Amino acid sequence: MTGQTGLQNARRAAELAARASYGRLLSVLAARDRDIAAAEDALSEALLAALRTWPETGVPLNPEGWLVTAARNRRKNEARAQAVRRAAEPALILQFDTTAAEGPIGDDRLQLMLVCAHPAIDRAARAPLILQTVLGLDAATIARAFLVEPATMSQRLVRAKARIRDAGLRFAIPAPDEMPERLGAVLDAIYAAFGQGWDNLDTPDAPEALTGEALWLARLVADLMPQEPEPKGLLALMLYCNARRQARRDADGRFVPLDRQDTRLWDRSRIIEAEGLLTTAARAGRFGRYQCEAAIQSVHVQRPLTGQLNLAALRTLYDLLVSQSDSIGARISRAVVLAELGEVDQARNELDALPMDRVRNHAPWWVAKSRIATLSRQANAATDALSVAISLTGDSAVRRFLIEQREALEAG
Repeated sequence: MTGQTGLQNARRAAELAARASYGRLLSVLAARDRDIAAAEDALSEALLAALRTWPETGVPLNPEGWLVTAARNRRKNEARAQAVRRAAEPALILQFDTTAAEGPIGDDRLQLMLVCAHPAIDRAARAPLILQTVLGLDAATIARAFLVEPATMSQRLVRAKARIRDAGLRFAIPAPDEMPERLGAVLDAIYAAFGQGWDNLDTPDAPEALTGEALWLARLVADLMPQEPEPKGLLALMLYCNARRQARRDADGRFVPLDRQDTRLWDRSRIIEAEGLLTTAARAGRFGRYQCEAAIQSVHVQRPLTGQLNLAALRTLYDLLVSQSDSIGARISRAVVLAELGEVDQARNELDALPMDRVRNHAPWWVAKSRIATLSRQANAATDALSVAISLTGDSAVRRFLIEQREALEAG
């Protein structure tokens, strides 16, 4: 198949293989010499080669196997070139398995996640490194998720990969007593991946690709560590959110906020599963951040049953959440709940106390500012804050919703 159609099919197949299997492919390629950066380069070259080759030869039956073989060959050739230049180190070539067939690839993503969460890695880089290596997110996207500058995130990632290579950190499941120390970064990364997919509604060609991947990884960790409550809490949290997926947009693709969603569109099976996981996690008697966030979602799904949102319960849970995880998002949400309960001045003070260098370009903070100003009957301030939020919002449906909110404010 040649021409534009062949190119489009090849690009689509390469994108789907990269989206579905990036972490697995990278883990296979980096497992032997622990050089993640070199493996990323080889995989990128393999994807480019696929775009050049597949339009002519057709998409192979096993795209993942093809990509691994191409990346291994690229690394093999690179190693040979180095050997020629240095006239030494022929063993470099031997570390690559050139006899591997294009057969099914084992799933090694969990090992890759756990090595990225190793205590030898800078704590601030662990979850971002997992996002990049396992799910293939770029540094700029990861930086937005963690509210830091892209250049800062890029430097962290480069240093972390070098640390894994130079320290020779082992790609393996750690001993049980080492797992809890690495668990936090793994869960943070999975949730950040889910958030990226959730905010972007995934790709139209691969519905739920990133959120589905995050759910799969959460189930994997929960199964591996049945004695730990937090993986169950995280899985419950994501299931609650995912249950509302169909209600987030109306028939015309317009954004529908949580309090206006048609609850008949919520997926009851996922909500029931989430409630069960949260109950099971609670039996461990160790309440953590993700159980708390799941409990907040549980309060929201009670609204169709009770006919109202239990703001007092939300305040209690957000107080606990802030004590568990002093995150920007938790503080913004807590401030909005305080305002809805009538404590507008306290809400405003708490919102204004957040570091401006981290919230200046964070649209939810400006939306919260607008809501609190609205409740204070400060229409101009509310409109101004919404204007900033609109300028920072990339999702066209959400931006349109905010514009309509602003028009309503201006109309009085």
